[in-house]
Amino acid sequence: MSRSEAVGERADRSLWRDGNFLTLWSGQALAQLGSQVAELAIPVLAVLLLGASELEVGFLNAAGVAAFLVVGLPAGAWIDRMRKRRVMIWADAVRAVALGVVPLLWWAGLLEMWHLYAVALVVGVATVFFDVSYQSIIPSLVRPGQIAEANGKLQATYELANIGGPAVGGWLVGLVAAPFAILAPVGTYVASFVALLLTRDHEEPRAADDRGPILQEIAEGLRWVFGNRLLRRIVTTTAVFNLSSTLSFTLLPIFLLRELGLSPAAMGVIFSLGAIGGFAGAVATPHIVRRIGEARAIPVSAIAFSVVACLLPLAAALPSVAFPLLVAQGFVASFTVLLYNITQVTFRQRITPSRLLGRMNASIRFCVWGVMPIAALAAGVLGTWLGVVPTMWIGAVGQVVSALFVVIGPFWALRELPDAAA
Repeated sequence: MSRSEAVGERADRSLWRDGNFLTLWSGQALAQLGSQVAELAIPVLAVLLLGASELEVGFLNAAGVAAFLVVGLPAGAWIDRMRKRRVMIWADAVRAVALGVVPLLWWAGLLEMWHLYAVALVVGVATVFFDVSYQSIIPSLVRPGQIAEANGKLQATYELANIGGPAVGGWLVGLVAAPFAILAPVGTYVASFVALLLTRDHEEPRAADDRGPILQEIAEGLRWVFGNRLLRRIVTTTAVFNLSSTLSFTLLPIFLLRELGLSPAAMGVIFSLGAIGGFAGAVATPHIVRRIGEARAIPVSAIAFSVVACLLPLAAALPSVAFPLLVAQGFVASFTVLLYNITQVTFRQRITPSRLLGRMNASIRFCVWGVMPIAALAAGVLGTWLGVVPTMWIGAVGQVVSALFVVIGPFWALRELPDAAA
């Protein structure tokens, strides 16, 4: 068989028959499930077992995402010089070890808040390297025409983890206590580690003579992102949305557990029922994009997920219907965020040269995640000063404002997003 025939055969093959992609996908499915358990268990541990205040919860949340602000940009330049799969392998190993320390400290009676801050920081740094590599490796695993399908499958898995993870996390927290529930994500990170060892990619490392000074390469990545008029608007909407939503979600454990008096298990059920919308959104995205156009899916989804953000603080004023309001908010937000993310991630992967993928993703993550530690600290301060519910209203209004950058723009007229940089 000739090389062209082999390529053609691979091009016609569904990802469901691509064992290499399925290996990566299965590992990530387990890792995402474990990550959702950790996201529930750690704040519950802090609030219920260590008596964390609003400010301490703000510090904890900030510690988990601070790495995107501190090392996000240089990480992209470094990753563009490395084999991305190997970076992901090391990141999984670091996350498993760091989280494994928490139940050991609790069992020894030594666990304190500063330990959680330290673990969150270490896991956050590893996650920066993992996530930037993860979003950059897809083009080296599948053909260009399969990138959207691959992203859709990975996002669907993420939402399935959102559905099952919080419920499993709530059940584990109730059964074995929050510190030992963290052993679940430790195991899933190990599973992801093994799956990545078995995955093969066709990435070619950049030649040494194609590398410049780190600062110069960072600047090149930023220029690529902000020199594109469509990416610039997408990044601004996402950054303002993340800034505002972090104000709300940093205080969500206190809001649900103390203000509304819910149990950790009920909190997990709310997250799981709401996340069903995300799975539905991942499945529906190809059909919606075909019907209204790839470009128009961006502002449509932004309007929906920003407006429903107001249901979250509204639940405090309507306690009798708080549960269905929170489920509805989570469902619609998850559905439309998935529509938005699959569409814009596929677009930016498609138009970016392979040599810039790491820096493109790192530049965007620096902007859209780098605001989150700032917002988390602000949430702790505002929650202490104004109260939990007023702070969540500030976050909701900010999320509505975030949609304007893509709603007022060229997306309505384009229908389809371009295949090359604009």
